[in-house]
Amino acid sequence: MLLLHCPLLLLLLPLSSRTQKLPTRDEELFQMQIRDKAFFHDSSVVPDGAEISSYLFRDTPKRYFFVVEEDNTPLAVTVTPCDAPLEWKLSVQELPEEASGEGSGEPEPLEQQKQQITNEEGTELFSYKGNDVEYFVSSSSPSGLYQLDLLSTEKDTHFKVYATTTPESDQPYPELPYDPRIDVTSLGRTTVTLAWKPSPTASLLKQPIQYCIVINKEHNFKSLCAVEAKLSSDDAFMMAPKPGLDFSPFDFAHFGFPSDNNAGKERGFLKSSKFGRQTSSKPRVDLHKVCIGNKNIFTVSDLKPDTQYYFDMFAVNTNTNMSTAYVGTFARTKEEAKQKTVELKDGKVTDVFIKRKGAKFLRFAPVSSHQKVTFSVHSCLDAVQIQVRRDGKLLLSQNVEGVRQFQLRGKAKAKYLIRLKGSKKGASVLKILATTRPNKQSFPSLPEDTRIKAFDKLRTCSSVTVAWLGTQERNKFCIYKKEVDDNYNEEQKKREQNQCLGPDTRKKSEKVLCKYFHSQNIQKAVTTETIRGLQPGKSYLLDVYVIGHGGHSVKYQSKLVKTRKFC
Repeated sequence: MLLLHCPLLLLLLPLSSRTQKLPTRDEELFQMQIRDKAFFHDSSVVPDGAEISSYLFRDTPKRYFFVVEEDNTPLAVTVTPCDAPLEWKLSVQELPEEASGEGSGEPEPLEQQKQQITNEEGTELFSYKGNDVEYFVSSSSPSGLYQLDLLSTEKDTHFKVYATTTPESDQPYPELPYDPRIDVTSLGRTTVTLAWKPSPTASLLKQPIQYCIVINKEHNFKSLCAVEAKLSSDDAFMMAPKPGLDFSPFDFAHFGFPSDNNAGKERGFLKSSKFGRQTSSKPRVDLHKVCIGNKNIFTVSDLKPDTQYYFDMFAVNTNTNMSTAYVGTFARTKEEAKQKTVELKDGKVTDVFIKRKGAKFLRFAPVSSHQKVTFSVHSCLDAVQIQVRRDGKLLLSQNVEGVRQFQLRGKAKAKYLIRLKGSKKGASVLKILATTRPNKQSFPSLPEDTRIKAFDKLRTCSSVTVAWLGTQERNKFCIYKKEVDDNYNEEQKKREQNQCLGPDTRKKSEKVLCKYFHSQNIQKAVTTETIRGLQPGKSYLLDVYVIGHGGHSVKYQSKLVKTRKFC
């Protein structure tokens, strides 16, 4: 066997005049060698049946060789450009008669052949210029010394080459269905649902295929190699989502939102090379890739409204790690629904209702100059998010649970835009007040802990004793009771947890008492109360309301208590 700088060629040169019906390869040796990634590194020889990856410097051509020993041999060559268009040409020359080397195993014949290839032009079989994945396929190729010439005139780039003399049996690339398009089956403001036909490699040949989706806002990609060229080493394949759950790959660090970790960073394809050449750096692209297993329908969520996105799908053979691109598509998400902006009046409380996952916009434009502006928010149910912008500049972004107050620096003739985002659990109800008068406090102050504590040892057949925390501010507290069934549960209790419903919504018969309370020492701001006149063995729901100077009330967390049945 004649060795051409490496133990294995696409087809091996003959050692003697003995002819073979078809060229062969040592499969065990071949599999061992292609597992060694360094085996063909920087080699000018193309192996048979293995994809190689290599690098081209701009305007620096590269040449590869392989030998086809027998006439009428099937041949397939695939060239995959990664991040730049390529010019490539495949040509063949007759094998020199002295190429057999008389079985000596000496490398001189290859050197002679390379010299002849350099000095002589072979017969051109195929040429191509562009960034598509392109193929040369022949069912009957002549014997000869083949050369593959590649050139990148645009920039330094990666590429991949695959050649085989057994294309019918190898089939390393997944086959595309008869309709290789990606269909957009559903389109929303923040979601796009995609569907595609499965690869016959999976459905008919039962080979392990997984699908990888690529989403970006710039253009479609011709190959997965081109996608990976855009991603740095830390942007590896993401884990497949759990069964039944679609993956939401986007967060605010992507698609137009700045990220503290990535802001200002620049990404170069290669920092340097051993030849000392530098490649140009590029800003980070809004590009995301996720592999989803063998599903053929997928919903991409958390997209931006009224934005065009490009979607590409790649079928990946997990045995060979080689991929085939479907025909990419693009779609523009729907526009955000026009929101009516509510005008806030200085010092006046405004009630706001927000649908589940919805948002409301409010505007505050003080009529006079001001040094500070105060926003007081009372979230009646679950937590809500508040964002405040002054003349377009973001000043505040916080989640609010219960009562919160925010004081911001003012500015002459400033206009404030407030965005309130509701809970994912359900509809949100809240009250909001904006004022330029710092002493205008409509909502009462609350302690951090708004639970009511019941003392079990002080419980009798007709009374219960409870305690709750107060603040340093003198406020009015009113306590109410309501008899409930023994099977009263947490779900019913939750429905009555609207903190914005005041004492005016309660029956007079449910009122126990009202009293004023405060303490300058916050550690001693605790009050107790014994509720009497209860029935033995009965359950009661207790509520404490704190009422501020402006008349607005806030309810503490309800407490379920039960009197003793026997005393």
